[in-house]
Order: sequence, then C-alpha cells, then structure tokens
Amino acid sequence: MYTSRRLTSFAALIPGLLLSLASLAAARPGPLLPTATPESVGLSGERLGRLDRYLEQQIAAGRTAGGVVLIARRGKVVHFKAFGTEDLDSRRPMRTDDWFRLFSMTKPVTATALLTLYEQGKFQLTDPLSKYLPAFKDVKVYAGKAANGELILEDPKRPITIQDVFRHSAGFSYGYFGDSEVDKAYRANGVDYFKSDSVRELTERLAKMPLAYQPGARFQYSFAHDVQAALIEVFSGMPLADYCRKVIFEPLGMKDTAYGVPARVAARFPTTYSPTPEGKLAPTANPERYAHFTEHAMGGVGLSSTPTDYLRFAQMLLNGGELGGVRILGRKTVQMMTTDQLVDAGIAEGYPGYGFGLGVGVLTNPVRNGNLSTAGQFGWSGIATTTVVIDPKEQLVALYFEQYLPEDRDLLDYFTTLVYQALVD
Repeated sequence: MYTSRRLTSFAALIPGLLLSLASLAAARPGPLLPTATPESVGLSGERLGRLDRYLEQQIAAGRTAGGVVLIARRGKVVHFKAFGTEDLDSRRPMRTDDWFRLFSMTKPVTATALLTLYEQGKFQLTDPLSKYLPAFKDVKVYAGKAANGELILEDPKRPITIQDVFRHSAGFSYGYFGDSEVDKAYRANGVDYFKSDSVRELTERLAKMPLAYQPGARFQYSFAHDVQAALIEVFSGMPLADYCRKVIFEPLGMKDTAYGVPARVAARFPTTYSPTPEGKLAPTANPERYAHFTEHAMGGVGLSSTPTDYLRFAQMLLNGGELGGVRILGRKTVQMMTTDQLVDAGIAEGYPGYGFGLGVGVLTNPVRNGNLSTAGQFGWSGIATTTVVIDPKEQLVALYFEQYLPEDRDLLDYFTTLVYQALVD
C-alpha cells in the first residue's frame, strides 16, 4: 500500500459472515479480539461481499492463487476469510492460519522495537548515528562521476541523525530497485541481505558506501531499518531476534511470528508465485531464499507471521501502544511514530499523498493518493503482496496476505477501495 508502484477452487471459503477467533484461542493463547457482525460496528456485510467477489474473480482469472482477508473495527473482528489455494499443484485450500513471508512488513516491527529503547532513554532522535555506530563517522556523499569513471565524493553537510534513519532520509539506498552509481556500488560490494549473516555485518558494509544524497535532503526507501536493527543490538545488548521476541512477540502472544521459515511450520507456508511472460502463475525462482532469515534476522525484511498474529501487533498500535492489558509503547510515542516526519522538515512526500513517520507510511493527503482512505491512516506493505491498513479515525485494521512477487500494487489498491466502501457508519 505504501511502497512505490513497483515493483478455481473455493474450498477455502468460510461459510457465513465470520470465523470465530475464539476457536483459535486454545491453539494460540494471547490477547484476542472478540468477533461481531459487520453491521454492529458500522460496516455493511453486503458491501464486504464485493471484496469477496473481487478476490474470487482474481483467482478465477489466474491472477493469484489465493489469499487471506482479516478486518477488525472498533476492537472487533468482523471479516476473516481465506480464498483459493495455497499451492496450485496440490490444490491445498488456503487457510486462515497459514504463515506468510512478510518481507517489508517486518519494518514497522523493527521500528517499534527501537522505540521501546527510545522510551528507556537510550538515545534521542536528534543524536548523530555515528555516536552509537562509529563506522558511519567518516561517511561521504556521492556528488557525481569523474571523466575517468571514479566517483566524486563530498563531505556531508550535517551528520546522519537517528531520526533520519527512522524516516529514510539518511542518504542510504537499497541497491535492488535502482541503477544509480550508489546502487551499483552496493551490489558490487555485497550490501545485500543474502550476502550478510547479521545486521551488524550488513551495516558495516553499508557504512563503507557513499551516501546517495545529503542527509535530510529527501526520502529514499533503503536499508535504513537494518541500521535501526543494528542500533537495537547496541542499545539492548541482545540479538535482534531475541529482543523482538522478548519485548513484542511474547508480551502480545504472537506465538506464530518468527524470522525466516521455521522448520516446524514450513508446511504452513503458501507457495510464492510470480507471473510468467505468458501471464500464468509459476512458483518463484529460489522460493526458499527466505529461509536465510531463520538464522540471520534482519531489520528490513525477514519476519513471517499469520494474519491473527499481525493483527495483534497492528491493534496494539491502533490502541496507542497497548493490547489486552499489555503495554508495548506509550501513547505519545505511538503518536510521534504515526506523525509524518517529512513535510515539516522540508522533505518531499515519499509516495503520492504519503509521508513517513518513525517506521510507517502515513497518509497525509487522500486526494493526491487517489483512493478511498483517511488522512492519518498508517501502515506498510510487503513485496510479496501483503499489507496492513491502520486507521485511527475509523478505528479500523485491515489486513490482506497472499504470496505473489513482485507486489501486486493494483490488487492492493482495490483491496483498500473495497474495504473503505463498506464503511456505512
């Protein structure tokens, strides 16, 4: 939903309006939301049927194998359904408790973990990054290319701050989506998730690369969340995976959330598909590369989870940092996290109608975004076509999970439209 515009068996359909989350409580204890009819919380069941029919049509057309929808409003789950199959060869029905590779939906979790350390007084947002990660002390900025092919480098006009790292304005790039000289340098020097065994190794390589622009000059999607993860390890003295498990997953009862592809639940992962030149679906090449993150946790990608587990995390943020009597963040911290950090700093919006907070995309202008939505809505999506919409004004959380690479941006836009059109009160 917030990333750039980049990159038929219905046996899994659940009869009736709801699948009760209460029936799942014994298998996955923890704070759960009650269920309700859509009408009792201001949604139209008939209009939500339009979303169901749209997804059924996409499956029948061969656009996707299947997915899961989970919608909650005013603290109650009102729509929870699985569609299609998790594997086209075996025709296994998609299940609501399947695990999904979240890719960039890992980022809000990493940001939340770092903010718990901010609340402990470990740092200030305005602190220089190099104060805690000295490798960034002597970083240079790309300023062009000389006639002999060498890169022209200049000193940064100001230090990278931790606030820059939160909002993707530090000067980093990603190396995957562009072909700039900095992106080429990343690829040539192994600044890559699959060539790094830890966030510390990844960030040490990153610190040796030139910045793509002056700190604070613009928003650019990047390895910034992996730098956040390295900071988590510095401030906590714990590996990233252990810290997130201790301060987020265990307190919230997120027992079906982990890094990579844990062997014990590997059978619960849907096959990841990509389009062929003929417009068909084929299993993604090297689909188990994601298993790299099982033992090598990263900050920008790597988490896997179920819809109900991610709902716990999202509802906690919607509630101002608390769920089921468990507080992860203070109310004012969540307020700052979900406030746009770009425009007031003179930085252009990240994507049409969207700014960026401390680790999440924040909708600032629904008109420029061109879709049904609410100013202040926040969340993020993953490149395998997973997304979360969190809307404080409407007290709404909407999740859609499937496994399709690259991200089907158009389908996720329709998902958002068809969720919001069902709001009637």
